[in-house]
Amino acid sequence: MTALRATVGHMPMCARPAVVACVATVVVLAVGCSSDDGANHADGGIAASTETTAGAEESGTTGSPSPARVEAYEVPAGSHPHDVAVAEDGTVWYTAQRSGELGRLTPASGEVDEITLGEGSRPHGVILGPDGTPWITDGGLNAIVRVDPVSSAVQTFPLPTDDDVNLNTAVFDGNGTLWFTGQSGIYGRLDTDRGEVEVFDAPRGQGPYGIAATPDGDVYFASLAGSYLASVDATTGEATVIEPPTADQGTRRVWADSQGRLWTSQWNAGHVAVYDPATGRWQEWRLPGESPQPYAVYVDDRDRVWLSDFGANALVAFDPASEEFTSYPLPSDPGEVRQIHGRPGEVWGAESAADQLVVVRNDS
Repeated sequence: MTALRATVGHMPMCARPAVVACVATVVVLAVGCSSDDGANHADGGIAASTETTAGAEESGTTGSPSPARVEAYEVPAGSHPHDVAVAEDGTVWYTAQRSGELGRLTPASGEVDEITLGEGSRPHGVILGPDGTPWITDGGLNAIVRVDPVSSAVQTFPLPTDDDVNLNTAVFDGNGTLWFTGQSGIYGRLDTDRGEVEVFDAPRGQGPYGIAATPDGDVYFASLAGSYLASVDATTGEATVIEPPTADQGTRRVWADSQGRLWTSQWNAGHVAVYDPATGRWQEWRLPGESPQPYAVYVDDRDRVWLSDFGANALVAFDPASEEFTSYPLPSDPGEVRQIHGRPGEVWGAESAADQLVVVRNDS
């Protein structure tokens, strides 16, 4: 493992909210999932599934979906919104990847403003720090970027390399350190107090994509090209590979639930998977449909697992207790939601192919 170190306008417009869909599809798994006994090998196939449409006239399901509605909010044309981050007050931040800006949506009014990040900017991910401040992984600037939510001042933390690392996603650990990934084959960390950035070579080279922290503050990242999950030692920075049961599954993104288990989206295999660090055990479920392609994964406040499925052009909710999938078709075709985030009662995504933000609202 090698490491490199380095130390250190608004456009208002209105968006039009529109209720576009309220139809859900429930998919019931016929049998259990595939699992792993901790030795990192598969011991069975993926369960078959059957599909039914939610409704009082249908039978054969173990439950019906909670009442929900899907809404869409337009953002400026050409923004290509990539990732979203939802604040406690309901403000939705998003990266406008093609225009090089950070966007802010106020859902109550539909108002959108976009903050320019700098010449050459191509922001990918956005997260909120412990104090609610947006932090961006910007592949065009090859830097981590902080935006003051009040003054809109932009602060840039360049990486200690001129190589294009294809910055992807970031997360804060339990000590307040920001960790990030780069698909070219790196992961790294930023000491936000000192402004020092370190970059580490990832196992197997290219691939680091999604990254997450458990409730205890432990950091894990996913490698799409490497097809693995990795745990990161916060002290040394060393990454340890954790092999999923299915080979070449294309683990793309990762999110932790309230118990500290890591949920991952497997792009190549069409699975949602969970890894329990306490037991070393894996479980996998295949998404419904002929050709599922789960891209993003997010775990909400009730430990329901949400995915964006490019194959079905939908947001999909998975209930680990009942092993049921509920599908919410996207208002645009294609929608191409690449990341999901939310707050209680709301699950948000960005339709990168349609210049819209979408939300599934569940008031129950």
